[in-house]
Amino acid sequence: MVQRREPTARQVRLGTELRRLREAAGLTAIEAAALLGVNRVQINHIEYGLTGVSEQRLRRLAAHYACTDEEFVDALVTMATDRTRGWWEKYRGSLPTSFLDLSELEYHARFLRHVAILYVPGLLQTEEYSRAVFSSRLPELTADELELRIEHRKARQEFTIPYEAVIHEAALRIRVSDRATSRAQLARLLELSEADHITVRVIPFDLDGFARAASTMTYMGGPMPRLDTVVRDALHGSAFIDSEAQLNTYRTSFRKVEAASLDAGPSRDLIRSLAKEL
Repeated sequence: MVQRREPTARQVRLGTELRRLREAAGLTAIEAAALLGVNRVQINHIEYGLTGVSEQRLRRLAAHYACTDEEFVDALVTMATDRTRGWWEKYRGSLPTSFLDLSELEYHARFLRHVAILYVPGLLQTEEYSRAVFSSRLPELTADELELRIEHRKARQEFTIPYEAVIHEAALRIRVSDRATSRAQLARLLELSEADHITVRVIPFDLDGFARAASTMTYMGGPMPRLDTVVRDALHGSAFIDSEAQLNTYRTSFRKVEAASLDAGPSRDLIRSLAKEL
């Protein structure tokens, strides 16, 4: 099996899940390697996503690890045997790997949930709004780098899965550029909020005692809850979170944020009032 130089986040996740199964079974990498008739290094490569694993070997490992969750094993097999070369691959070598990992995870997600505090979520941004956001990055992007990021973001916006965005009023009021850009962005939000698969909720400033929406996050629904992923923005790219304990924390956090936000109708009313102020 050819070793990968840079495994994707999804490939790393597959290896992580296999390692978790092995550790739950109380087996060492050397013992797992003996079960397949390979060496420990090969098991390590599989668990770090550096090499793939065949369906036959994956199912053998799952059986030896006493994993009886057939749905889970089937989902891992799908991850292991998927040969999709998505639209994002055209940007490999031109954009940071985290951009491509995000696109791949979104492509395979069953649903998306987003909490936004300072900026309108990327999937809902107009081109001019995106341009203003990317132009503010340090170090500054070259003209070509800027256009690639905008092009990539527009491609990500072609999604059809259920998407729920909870946006703080601060993000709607902050002018990343000028009044015209803000006005157009609010109009775009109103337009998108009417789509069947998109829900936009707003957390208003006048909500008393609310301190739960402290940071941005994207929650991606996997083929089953055990394979969900949370994406957090980090200084040098995105951080992908997938441990069950952390996922439960973010599930609870999103439910509380959602419960504190306005329903879709009143949220549109607030967006319209903000647009009139511009």
